[in-house]
Amino acid sequence: MTTVPRAAANATVDPCPITPVIDLVFGRWSTQVLWVLTHDGRLRFTELQQRIPGLTPKVLTQRLRQLERDGLVARTYYAEVPPRVEYAATPLAATLAPVFGSIVDWSGEHLAEVLAARAAYDAGG
Repeated sequence: MTTVPRAAANATVDPCPITPVIDLVFGRWSTQVLWVLTHDGRLRFTELQQRIPGLTPKVLTQRLRQLERDGLVARTYYAEVPPRVEYAATPLAATLAPVFGSIVDWSGEHLAEVLAARAAYDAGG
């Protein structure tokens, strides 16, 4: 008979298997960066920042590094004078296009309902 160690038996299992993906892709500003790179193609840092209002250079740098670490963004350095760096969505990031498309479709079909529900709630009922 096989016994399970007590620690393993009491370990909690995440009841939502998509949580790691939500954290990865839908973290603050990550979605916007991936959306722009997926739709606009290869961009330089300042071009990317201009396309995402409200995103500071510091936070953009953090997001790009994290997304590069996760394999979703490729950074290409060109040893020119002056040096040039470009960012692009990777083939792995491109596989998220159907997910984003589904969310866009859902938004188009249901966002008005959500906004109406918020307004009703805020109005007290």
